[in-house]
Amino acid sequence: MAAITAGMVGELRAKTDAPMMECKKALTEADGDMVRAEEILRVKLGSKASKASSRIAAEGVVTAFISGNVGALIEVNCETDFVTKNDDFLKLANDLARLVAEKNPADVAALSALPIDGDTTVEQLRTALVGRIGENMSIRRFKRFDSGSKLVSYLHGTRIGVIVEYEGADEQVGKDVAMHIAAMKPVALSSDAVPADLIEKERSVASLKAAESGKPAEIVTKMVEGSVQKFLKEVSLLNQSFVKNDKQTVEQMLKATGTSVKSFVMFIVGEGIEKKQDDFAAEVAAQVAAAKQA
Repeated sequence: MAAITAGMVGELRAKTDAPMMECKKALTEADGDMVRAEEILRVKLGSKASKASSRIAAEGVVTAFISGNVGALIEVNCETDFVTKNDDFLKLANDLARLVAEKNPADVAALSALPIDGDTTVEQLRTALVGRIGENMSIRRFKRFDSGSKLVSYLHGTRIGVIVEYEGADEQVGKDVAMHIAAMKPVALSSDAVPADLIEKERSVASLKAAESGKPAEIVTKMVEGSVQKFLKEVSLLNQSFVKNDKQTVEQMLKATGTSVKSFVMFIVGEGIEKKQDDFAAEVAAQVAAAKQA
């Protein structure tokens, strides 16, 4: 049996917002496995325990660039929120979005090798900026569009960015869809495009919850399938209720306006990155101890 420390309980509570005792019970049941403990809490406490999935775990910015039917969305990370307001850092992020759109690099490595300021490469400029600011920064990911369809972007501050690829006469509809995506955070365009691993994870949680009901097997099966179908509607763009009119789905709104969405991408700063949690009390104690030894 793994030893369950206060630090582990605190970490799980920070990720799930579940009560301390529930976190300890879940960790005990999971023999210290953090991922398994989160799943146990989801079964017991519902969606509240999935809070971690949307929490910002690192700093940085998302920027977009669109010129005609070509565009790009990029995420550039740094260590602290202070740097996200630095003019040089913001300029680098914006220049990189433009560079991706114009030069079509295959990946981050190819982007880093491109010239950006005369003979200076992106990597050389990044390294110089790190040395000047004194904080590490990295290019995390980007997505480029060049299919000939119309493009529209929406940036919620610098932390959430969306580009929508669409067909239709009204640009405002495209903008409304982009804002909807930033607000409702769908994971796919339609339910049949939701990644299989997400569906299986939801099915697993639904199965465990349904099994606790004590109902007959055939009822449990229907409960599980009902939960999965509900999940698919909640995370697929076309099936979501439109934020500006919850009486219709996004698909119905698009049909009424003669618009079709071909694809979209959304980046949330730090999504999925484990952010270091500083223990300030321990840091202070270490500094005091070091001072006494001096």
